Amino acid sequence: MPGRILVIDDESQITRVMRAALTAQGYDVRTANDPEEGIEVYKEWSPDLVITDLMMPGMSGVELTRALRMRGTTPILVLSVRDHERTKVEALDAGADDYVTKPFGIQELLARVRAHLRRAPERTTFAIELGDFVIDATAHLISVVGKPVHLTPKEFDLLVHLARHAGKVITHRALLTAVWGAQSAHQPEYLRVFVGQVRKKLEAETGRQYIQTEPWVGYRFVPEGWTESEN
Repeated sequence: MPGRILVIDDESQITRVMRAALTAQGYDVRTANDPEEGIEVYKEWSPDLVITDLMMPGMSGVELTRALRMRGTTPILVLSVRDHERTKVEALDAGADDYVTKPFGIQELLARVRAHLRRAPERTTFAIELGDFVIDATAHLISVVGKPVHLTPKEFDLLVHLARHAGKVITHRALLTAVWGAQSAHQPEYLRVFVGQVRKKLEAETGRQYIQTEPWVGYRFVPEGWTESEN
């Protein structure tokens, strides 16, 4: 379904191209040419997705991402000419949900936009109870040992996919494809960052590690108090 997209980039040519391409797909688009303006638009407009450049004068895209993440869980897609893993990890650690390297094809960008805005029926109508966990997709809520855990949209999608295959090893490629789309199947840094973030939030409540690493293969979700027969 079309949604509201905020594009933040100090290059006016980029914002014009992005607005034209996204508007043509039915999205409601607003643009900002600096981070401070972007924050103001974000607060008053509440977009469904933010697309921001990484390198901007004044406040960087990483700093902007941190500022936006403090204000909500809206998906954030970062654009950058930098293709270094360390730069990607820094952006993801700051709260970004995705990272696209410039120059990029508009069809790739649109595919990623659709992936972030899409809400499949199975994601909005089911509930899972596994051991310590209750996952309510309708309300987009997760609780562990009765305590709510606040996850970003991509963290939520990652944990839900693992939970729907509890006890089974999910390969890196399968997880990346399921959560970020086929275009991200070769971005292992995504998993390292997001699994680490989810683990930290879950362990803060219980001190237990529910997501096991299977070296060179993938990850396995094993909730405390869960048995194979519950799956």
